[in-house]
Amino acid sequence: MKKRRKVRPVPVPVQCPCGLPANYVDCCGRLHRGEAAATTAEQLMRSRFSAFAVGDEGYLLRSWDPSTRPADVDFDLGMRWERLEILGSTGGGPFHTEATVEFSAHYRSGGEAGNMHENSRFRRDGGAWVYLDGVVGD
Repeated sequence: MKKRRKVRPVPVPVQCPCGLPANYVDCCGRLHRGEAAATTAEQLMRSRFSAFAVGDEGYLLRSWDPSTRPADVDFDLGMRWERLEILGSTGGGPFHTEATVEFSAHYRSGGEAGNMHENSRFRRDGGAWVYLDGVVGD
């Protein structure tokens, strides 16, 4: 049985990690607490980035497509997610059933800055946007 790593408590940020000019409580925090649902695939992508930044495993799993969802999220305890850049998207609006969102997620690990580039796929499941999978690139 795989031993689960505990997520180090992350203080609730004032500014939302997703990159929008809003405070966390009123932006992605509403989605994390289940008070609102993502209305676009990009909004879901932003909220998932914020969930990684604050260590919200429950939200990440709830917003993951059931066909690709892992049993748990393997957080890297030495990594701090710092900034998200949305590079492009296709679909993902109120009348779409599928979408892609290309992004660059900036982090700090072991004192070193880095970034992860991914083109993520999303789909609707029971009317809600969910993360399906992604292709990590350079």
